[in-house]
Amino acid sequence: MRFLHTADWHVGKNLNGFDLLADQQNVFKQIEGIAQDKKVDAVVIAGDLYDRSIPSEAAVHQLNQELYQLNLVDHLPILAISGNHDSATRLGTGADWFAREFFYLNTTLEEAFQPVTIGDTEFFLLPYFGIQAVRNCFGDDKIRDINTAMARIVAEMQKNFNPDKHHVLMAHFFAAGSERTADSETTIEVGGLSAVATTTLAPFDYVALGHLHNRNALHDERVRYSGSPMKFSVSEADQEKGVWIVDTAPFKAEWVPLKPAHDIHKLKGSFEQLIAESSQQPQDDFYDVELTDHERIPDVLNKLREHYPKIISLHRTHEARQIAVDHSQTRRKQSPTELLADFYQQTMGIDMNAQQAKWAADALTAINKED
Repeated sequence: MRFLHTADWHVGKNLNGFDLLADQQNVFKQIEGIAQDKKVDAVVIAGDLYDRSIPSEAAVHQLNQELYQLNLVDHLPILAISGNHDSATRLGTGADWFAREFFYLNTTLEEAFQPVTIGDTEFFLLPYFGIQAVRNCFGDDKIRDINTAMARIVAEMQKNFNPDKHHVLMAHFFAAGSERTADSETTIEVGGLSAVATTTLAPFDYVALGHLHNRNALHDERVRYSGSPMKFSVSEADQEKGVWIVDTAPFKAEWVPLKPAHDIHKLKGSFEQLIAESSQQPQDDFYDVELTDHERIPDVLNKLREHYPKIISLHRTHEARQIAVDHSQTRRKQSPTELLADFYQQTMGIDMNAQQAKWAADALTAINKED
């Protein structure tokens, strides 16, 4: 059995106001091509198909078309679950008849205990859940944390294990030992504990996880995040995106990179330097810009966007700092020029130069003459 493991598509997401639907369609076509080239038997999508619980009409149309393409045109079985960004109820509409076309979509905990069998593998599709849902499912109010909940869930799943099959769990949560790295990842905290112990997942031959956008957030041979298929924040700028191709017998997990339609770059330099180098940079990519200038530049963002149209964030190396009020006798004895020089140094992080000091002294002299 060979399947493609992906997650966190977040269809409909925008990047600081820039629409990403076209970029997401580009990445989807790459995923489709990989699935065909690798001759996979199924595609696994481990949650967060949409970015919002109430997605836009454009996002709904695009995801529908993508799932239609994979399932009904390419004739690939799809196994999917709802994530914390999805509305389980909305996403699950139609799931009963989807399965007739080998599109298996689980959005409730109760559905997770019966496996979907494809070839030599049983897939258990566990959507994002809350602790109260687990209490209700088992009629046990003593379940108070995520690990107790997962132990009960896994034990129940094991009752339906076919010993002659391989067993794969699909889930959407934060696993112990992994690291949150992306601004766009929504923290899951339930029952006082946020992390599922990987030891709890040991009965499975492979665990296909969603939720964290960095595939390197967890290093475990059999428990893996696919990460998001494209970069959704500046914190993901240095990450390589892709999908896992997983073989069950013999076990093997191969990473296949995806190429961004428009990458995210981090730039640092002075205003003049950034303008001078702009011709060397892709105009349609996204940029995080750090300005090193000390002086204020009026309307600097719009001026930079004439050369870098898709700036998603702008910040300065030398930010103006809050000045603490000092009522000491020493401060009271300082001359106006000394006070100005001290204020300038604390605000700008550098000392006034000789020319600036002369301008300040000349201005003070002129004021004194007027008085």
